[in-house]
Amino acid sequence: MAEVMRSETLNISNNTSSLASQELLHVLAVDDSIVDRKFIERLLRVSSCKVTVVESATRALQYLGLDGDNSSVGFEDLKINLIMTDYSMPGMTGYELLKKIKESSAFREIPVVIMSSENILPRIDRCLEEGAEDFLLKPVKLADVKRLRDSLLKAEERAFKNIMHKRELEANDIYSQLKRAKI
Repeated sequence: MAEVMRSETLNISNNTSSLASQELLHVLAVDDSIVDRKFIERLLRVSSCKVTVVESATRALQYLGLDGDNSSVGFEDLKINLIMTDYSMPGMTGYELLKKIKESSAFREIPVVIMSSENILPRIDRCLEEGAEDFLLKPVKLADVKRLRDSLLKAEERAFKNIMHKRELEANDIYSQLKRAKI
C-alpha cells in the first residue's frame, strides 16, 4: 500500500489528429500485483497515455468518487478515457468493479478493459456481456495497448466531429431564421 496512486505523462505520439495533439488519453490501471501494475503502466506510457495506477478495485472506486463518500481524492474535473483492470484481485474482482462503473451515471460510458492470465471462456463472456470493452490475456502486449488507444482516439474524434457538425447545423438554422425575419 506504499504506492497508492501515481499519475505520469509522456507524450511521444506521432498522431496528428486534433484530439491527440490537445490532450493525452488518461487511463486508470487497476492491478493488485506491483509487477503487473508497473508493466501495464510502462506499456501505456510508451503508447503516449497519461496513467494513474491503483492497487485495488476499492482504490479505483475511491479515485473515481464511487466509494460512497463521493470524494474523488481531491481531483476536480476528473477525465478518464479508459479503465484497465485485472480480473482476479482480493476484496473486489475486476468484474465487480466493472459492474459498479457501469451502474454509475457519471462513468458508465468509459470503456473498461478486463485483463487476466486465465483464459476462462465463461468469465470472458460474462465480462463482455456486462459491458467490458475488451478482455485481454496477460501478459498484455504493446500491440494490444496501441490498438485500444487508436480505437479510443478514433471514437473520441468521431464524437468531436459529430458535436461540431450538430453545432454547425444549429448555427445554419439560426442564420436561416434570422434571414427570414430580416434581422
